Amino acid sequence: MNSDLLSKFEFHLNSYFNSEKLQELGLPVVSYFSDQLNLSSNYFSDLIKKETSSSANEHIQLKLIKKPKGSNNTVSEIAYELGFEHPPYFTRLFKKRTGVTPIEFCQSVN
Repeated sequence: MNSDLLSKFEFHLNSYFNSEKLQELGLPVVSYFSDQLNLSSNYFSDLIKKETSSSANEHIQLKLIKKPKGSNNTVSEIAYELGFEHPPYFTRLFKKRTGVTPIEFCQSVN
């Protein structure tokens, strides 16, 4: 059952990123997805953590980090496209998750 939940979460997460919701609602939050799946936020997070060893919030953050890889946009443009109000927040999250800044990552790829 949990793998079905994870599939539904991935579906809703991909739909969120492929729609205008980033611009309309901002960064995705756990409560949005738990509501979509008719679960409490805590229960939903517990199920995701049990299935993936990462919290639902970490899962969302990893998706945020993967989204801009390979983009030719500036860090600020990417941050705004992803729903961050302030680009330094995106840079901090990116560095926390990857160990390098977005600029360092782009330099290593090129």
